[in-house]
Amino acid sequence: MRMDADEFERLVIDELDLLPDDMVDGLDNVVFVVEDRPEDGSLGLLGLYDGLALTERDRYGMGDLPDRIIVYREPHLVRCATEDELRDEVHTTLVHEIGHFYGIDDDRLHELGWA
Repeated sequence: MRMDADEFERLVIDELDLLPDDMVDGLDNVVFVVEDRPEDGSLGLLGLYDGLALTERDRYGMGDLPDRIIVYREPHLVRCATEDELRDEVHTTLVHEIGHFYGIDDDRLHELGWA
């Protein structure tokens, strides 16, 4: 599947807007970033939570750099054949990475169907 960076970013924003308010309202000091690929160039990683989970925060707040939720464009495009599949995969990636913000580990996310 092919989609340029601007189109993909718009799709990610659309999917983020569709998430339940109670899921995104609790996000504090988090930015969403779209990148082409992970730093290692691999195509296996769809997203990454780069930050300190809410459950691990002690003295966190003013002056701290924001946590990042990164969505990787090229791995999504390689995995998906249609735009509907792409939207579903981006949605799952967003929920998965937001889950990490809330302190949910990969095993539990897998049990819940978000891995």
